[in-house]
Amino acid sequence: MGRYVGVYMEPFSTEPVTLIEEVFPQDTNAYNTLFGGRLLSLMDKAAGIVCAKFAHREFVTISIDTLEFKAPARQGDLIEVTAKIVFTSNRTACARVTAWAMNKSDWSKTEICDGYFFMVAIDSMMRPIPIPQFTPVSDEEKEDWVAAKAIRDHMISQKKK
Repeated sequence: MGRYVGVYMEPFSTEPVTLIEEVFPQDTNAYNTLFGGRLLSLMDKAAGIVCAKFAHREFVTISIDTLEFKAPARQGDLIEVTAKIVFTSNRTACARVTAWAMNKSDWSKTEICDGYFFMVAIDSMMRPIPIPQFTPVSDEEKEDWVAAKAIRDHMISQKKK
């Protein structure tokens, strides 16, 4: 549980968020594959929504880590992006975001990208504010929490250098 001015806060939702969009011609490069920046934008949007849903706060992106582009998406594919909360600290939430390309002819799914999006909760003056805390329960949640914490710890150690 999180603590905010003497009051314990419970998360409002730990449910993942899924966004689906089609890859249109303006989203592609000369090879008719999805621009990486367009995919990154969708993933960042999903991360922001899942964090806001989790904490009922506004969030801004502070770091994206271990982003791995695994396969291309092509014009006409559907892109399914799913974000889930995997780690929290006092003011920061981390969402693991995974993207798949779906071919509409046979509805097969291929994982195309995965990464960790760190976001900080802010008030109306853009100052960081406390959030509820995520408590991993399943083995998968615990593994994701450990991975996200290690990424965050490394990020903090690099700032101190």
